[in-house]
Amino acid sequence: MSSRPLVVAALLCAAVLPAIAAAGTLPVPTPNPAFMDTSCAPCRDFYQYANGAWLATAEFPASYNSIGAGRDMADRNQEALRSVLERTSAKAATEKDPTIRKLGQFYGLLMDSARADREGAAPLQAALSRIAAIRTPADLRKEFAHSSVVGIRGGLPFRLDPEPDPASSRNTIGQVAQGGLGLPDRDYYFRTDEKSKTLRADYVAFMGKVFQLLGDPAEVATKKAAAVMKLETALAESSLTAVQQRDPKALYHKMTVRELGSLAPGFDWVAYFGEAEVPALASANASLDVSMPGFARQFSSLLATTPMESWRNYLEWHYASSSLGWMGQQYFDVAFAFQAKLMGAKAPQPRWKRASRAVDNAMGEALGKAYVEENFPASSKGRMVELVNNLQAALRDRIASRPWMSAATKAQAGTKLAAVLKKIGYPDKWRDYSKLEIDPSLPALANLERATEFDRRWQLSFIGKPVDRMLWGMTPPTVNAYYNPTFNEIVFPAGILTPPQFDPRVDDAVNYGAIGMVIGHEMTHGFDDEGRQYDADGNLKDWWTPEDSKKFDALADKVVEQFNGYVAVDTLHHNGRLTLGENIADLGGLTIAFRAWQLSLKGKPAPVIGGFTGEQRFFLGFAQAWRSKIRPESMRMYALTDPHSMPYWRVNGPLSNMDEFRHAFGCKAGDAMVRAEQITIW
Repeated sequence: MSSRPLVVAALLCAAVLPAIAAAGTLPVPTPNPAFMDTSCAPCRDFYQYANGAWLATAEFPASYNSIGAGRDMADRNQEALRSVLERTSAKAATEKDPTIRKLGQFYGLLMDSARADREGAAPLQAALSRIAAIRTPADLRKEFAHSSVVGIRGGLPFRLDPEPDPASSRNTIGQVAQGGLGLPDRDYYFRTDEKSKTLRADYVAFMGKVFQLLGDPAEVATKKAAAVMKLETALAESSLTAVQQRDPKALYHKMTVRELGSLAPGFDWVAYFGEAEVPALASANASLDVSMPGFARQFSSLLATTPMESWRNYLEWHYASSSLGWMGQQYFDVAFAFQAKLMGAKAPQPRWKRASRAVDNAMGEALGKAYVEENFPASSKGRMVELVNNLQAALRDRIASRPWMSAATKAQAGTKLAAVLKKIGYPDKWRDYSKLEIDPSLPALANLERATEFDRRWQLSFIGKPVDRMLWGMTPPTVNAYYNPTFNEIVFPAGILTPPQFDPRVDDAVNYGAIGMVIGHEMTHGFDDEGRQYDADGNLKDWWTPEDSKKFDALADKVVEQFNGYVAVDTLHHNGRLTLGENIADLGGLTIAFRAWQLSLKGKPAPVIGGFTGEQRFFLGFAQAWRSKIRPESMRMYALTDPHSMPYWRVNGPLSNMDEFRHAFGCKAGDAMVRAEQITIW
């Protein structure tokens, strides 16, 4: 299981759906003309042309920081999960299937707001007392080991995860990586603009309020918050930036546990791995990947120089902050107030939505099995298999026709494409939850901790074993998709295979423009600036000729330059280097999807439907599937941290490079949607 898959982030694919025709009606009337602004020429601003009427009238619900297609898909999926969970919760006491009973019990506990208000922070007291008793480096190490599997997911102040060995992808090794920050990204600690300064002050104030709720006087709470901020800032100083983390070779440093001890002395790593119950690493001769050696050195230095009191404050804060949503209303309100400043939502989402997400996170395959039985027919899976195979054939043709690529590299690329593992809808084998214990007599937080421990121990148990390539990194109801380079796989959960991304009833042009682009996007990730560094077996291995690598990099630099010029929000521009992989995948995915659609016609002309040619419906289906409105606060956070561009530029940016789009709408040189120097990689 890779801890750093390359994924398409559906949180940026958010819009309201068109009305769906009755089942059996062909064709469904798409694209939706009610969303379009036909006063805007398609060659001037296609995103506005396709979505402008919707953009002008759609309003944010107070609890949402974004709205649109992806949000609506997620909402519809959550309603389906709610139906399952409320049924199972109502009959949990008499349910004979133990897994279904656990789903119902867990959901019922999370929904019991009255109990959460009564208990408040009481469920945290055992952990807080344990943290307060830390006095020695050995005590601290044991708490880090405990937090690696219980309470604080990932193991603060660093992360411990399994990953396929990048040099030997069929074997699972341990990975130690940077972590431990409370703000979204390391740059939040150092940016000097006024909004960043204000957000840091808000974060410190947030911590202070939580410490006070936990019982500290205001003066003590303020001191604790300042100590945590100082420690997190020190950790951030040696953390790699988001751009630096996009270089897989810079993140691979395989060494023995003994060598890690020399790199980061003053911490008994063998003892730590033993206390975390990872036997494959509890030996000085065991090997692991220390992804960020500089961070490991900084961690070691901070252990020697940071007062033990600051470490206690730090652990208390992170343990509490991971629990605030389930500790009663006053705790939740404080947490939401800070999230509102960070993300922009004006009101919290209803409790059932938060509870269903928590159950999906904890028991996702059990819940997903119930979801797909009711919401993902076998016919949809069969249609997706056909689409994926057609996109794969189109990409094979595109690789063969690349003028900048040598025959030797084309042959290797073809081998890699043919080896891609395709996962659609849901796993072939469902996960076993028989050893997860849900106890209704215990608080919701205690059961959340049990679920976290169950999942973490399951994950860590893979270290030192052969890779299981049938594992999934997302649950079936998830509105998302991903490419994992170490598995060389593309994965499409059932949750994203719904309208408007995928609808078996619409004509092929629209489906190829919507879900076809997503399929092509994920396939192209295998050949973007990161994915291209992995071979057909998922090993981090250079299979390109030096000259071909130079030509690819020159084309990629042009994509960086293009997106550096786009404003994300206010005066904040996109970081073309951060978003490079996704931008390459968007451009390649759309180009490949169009080619696959053309091949599916088998030489026959596409019909005109609703006044639009097949080519026009393809591009409108694509653009309307990505229509979105995002609050400025969230746009700012995404621009600083997310490897995806804003939806507006994910549509207009690739289209401005495509002759196929220009011909479909009669655009001419000099039009805003036609770049003077069009970029084509795949």
